Amino acid sequence: MDGFAMGGYGAYVWSCFALTFVIVVFSDWRARLRHKRVYRDIEVRLKALGDRE
Repeated sequence: MDGFAMGGYGAYVWSCFALTFVIVVFSDWRARLRHKRVYRDIEVRLKALGDRE
């Protein structure tokens, strides 16, 4: 347990690690969502171009 306490600073250190992890996961999730949205938009535009010809 002393390893987690870190000389009394454990709560601060581990909360910073947890917050960083949450931010990284959230950023990755948003990037993947945007990636899917952009590719879906590209597919729609290509289909529309194909229908015009």
